[in-house]
Amino acid sequence: SLPRFTLIGATTRTGMITGPLRDRFGLVARLDYYDAGELTSIVTRAAGILDVPLNGDSAQQIAGRSRGTPRIANRLLRRVRDFAEVRGNGVIDPSTAVEALRVFGVDERGLDKVDRAILDALCNRFDGGPVGLATLAIAVGEQPETVEDVYEPFLIQQGLLARTPRGRVAMDAAWQHLRNP
Repeated sequence: SLPRFTLIGATTRTGMITGPLRDRFGLVARLDYYDAGELTSIVTRAAGILDVPLNGDSAQQIAGRSRGTPRIANRLLRRVRDFAEVRGNGVIDPSTAVEALRVFGVDERGLDKVDRAILDALCNRFDGGPVGLATLAIAVGEQPETVEDVYEPFLIQQGLLARTPRGRVAMDAAWQHLRNP
């Protein structure tokens, strides 16, 4: 006899789970991204745990660039902390946070160097598209699966990129972002 247990599954690719398996879960829920206020609280709490002093709106600067994801917010906090310890006095103030994130290549929307390379290739090398996934991936030096699974979801969610039957296309917001990063 098998002891009672609770099984919790999490995926970003629900469609790849067979219907019969998905139906066996008592609850199927979709989690939303965190908003800026929630992420600011998470960054502030994590800074307390890490014993990292935050001043002003530095927590908001980090939270606003974390793509709605606490894991990313915590990773950025640790990197900004390292920057503040090496280049500053160990205190994270807003200007230190902004400078650290600039050095790390994370812009105000939370886009990193690869995100911007994808948008740049799509807009400037392929005239806004449409362009196939494999071609776009080669243009930025990434694997197609990485582009599709890691970078595209956020770019699509932000309204910067769209998938069409003919390939990826740049949205107006992508062109605007490249002009004013």
